[in-house]
Amino acid sequence: MKKMLLAATLCFAGVLAAGPVLAQTVASATGEVRRIQADKGKIAIKHGVITELKLPAMTLIYNIDRVLLKDINPGDEVKFKALHQDNQYIIIEIRK
Repeated sequence: MKKMLLAATLCFAGVLAAGPVLAQTVASATGEVRRIQADKGKIAIKHGVITELKLPAMTLIYNIDRVLLKDINPGDEVKFKALHQDNQYIIIEIRK
């Protein structure tokens, strides 16, 4: 019994030492592509309110993997999924 209690205590201490685990909020939205800088992995999208990311309606420049920009052009209406990480807004999925 003492060994089990010691093991449980050490496990819990390890969790506390690692710090809190923060869940990433992924939000879905729609918008219009305004500008693309493929060489820099940037895309500007005019969108409505994105409540999950606490964003008002605006045009925002997102980071995006260049591979995702294939077939996406300024003026396209798109659906996308984005997250906020390390003070950056990142698109992880996008389609027309």
